[in-house]
Amino acid sequence: MTGNSTQTVERHRGELPVRYPLLALCFFACLICYLDRISISVAVIAMQDHFGWSETTKGVVLSSFFIGYMLGQIPGGVLANKFGGKITLAIAVIWWSAFTFLTPLAALVSMSALLAARFLMGLGEAGLFPSVFNLFSRWTPLSQRSRFATLVMSGAPLGNVFGLALSGWLATQFGWQSIFYVFGLLGIVWAAAWIPWTCNDPQKHPRITQAELDLLGHGQTINAIPGAVPWRRLLSQPAVWALMVNGFCSAWTLYVLLGWLPSYFHKIHNMNVMRSGFYAAAPWLTMFILVNVGGWIADRLIKRKVSITTVRKTMQASGLLLSAVFLLLAREMTTPETALAAICLSLGSVGLTWSGYGVNSLDIAPRYADVLTGIVFTAANIPGIIAVFITGWMIDMTGSYDAPFLLGASISVFGAVVYLIWGSGKQVVD
Repeated sequence: MTGNSTQTVERHRGELPVRYPLLALCFFACLICYLDRISISVAVIAMQDHFGWSETTKGVVLSSFFIGYMLGQIPGGVLANKFGGKITLAIAVIWWSAFTFLTPLAALVSMSALLAARFLMGLGEAGLFPSVFNLFSRWTPLSQRSRFATLVMSGAPLGNVFGLALSGWLATQFGWQSIFYVFGLLGIVWAAAWIPWTCNDPQKHPRITQAELDLLGHGQTINAIPGAVPWRRLLSQPAVWALMVNGFCSAWTLYVLLGWLPSYFHKIHNMNVMRSGFYAAAPWLTMFILVNVGGWIADRLIKRKVSITTVRKTMQASGLLLSAVFLLLAREMTTPETALAAICLSLGSVGLTWSGYGVNSLDIAPRYADVLTGIVFTAANIPGIIAVFITGWMIDMTGSYDAPFLLGASISVFGAVVYLIWGSGKQVVD
């Protein structure tokens, strides 16, 4: 039975495919992850005033999360490959939610306690994408992979939208501590729905139909039997290194804006905490839209027999180059509205790369997509440490955001060139 005829059977019988609720729960896990992560970008404005931090100290606080997040990526991928995405993701969400909730207490105890809490929170969030990609490899049909993967990952920018908007309101109404308490509790609610519904192997899900199993086809057998991870084979592939470089380059602008956008509008355009939070949310909404547009375009091109390599290179290069152009334009804008428009388009363009490098591990090493995702996201989170810190240092030195924006644009161009030369959509590891 073909993919199209199977979908027709599903619609005709009025059955809700099991993969849809599972993917929806993955989407909400991603949304909660970024709600928790973005919360400190708004709260840190009030925390800086409360504790008397410099911009450099604030950069250290913001970047401490990413040390744990980076170091946990590869172990998260190995654990997901061995135990499956269900249990790995459940533990990860509960873990990071607990440390989100404990952040205000840690800040009041000492700077060391705060940095430790942020590090441990990052360690928990590191399990998100390796676990989700483990499930993608089994639960997404090849014909729908770009759309489904980008839809789930678009929970990240949408989480930033809600996180920035709600954080500003919570901080104003109830104090900055309330942000962490409210967002920390959401992960526990999510876990209560996740654990009874999900299953690592589609064939073992009690509610799945034969029609859906037929549609999943190839995906239901991947990673069914855990084996030794072929580290040497993975790391000897030019396509893997191109993927790692582009994880780094695509994430640079994202993390600079993730950590500093509320402060940018607060410092440069003289906005209060609530208004800066709302302004900082708009680029993430743009990104949410373009992430999903990119996924739809990628699948449409693949359906029209355009090679996967061409599709991935087109999405990746266009996303990075457009992001660089609009980030450079943002340096010239003198009003909050024009600056916002340029930053929206820059960050939205980064969203197109999620149909390039973002899903590429499923193309080149589907059996080890969880481990490869961990490797790529390790590289992608180095900017979370150094870019966030360097931005704070540059602002202290120059009093301006011009230098950080120029550096981000240059890194995007470099990534586009590397991916155009060495990127691939072909399976290179069995």
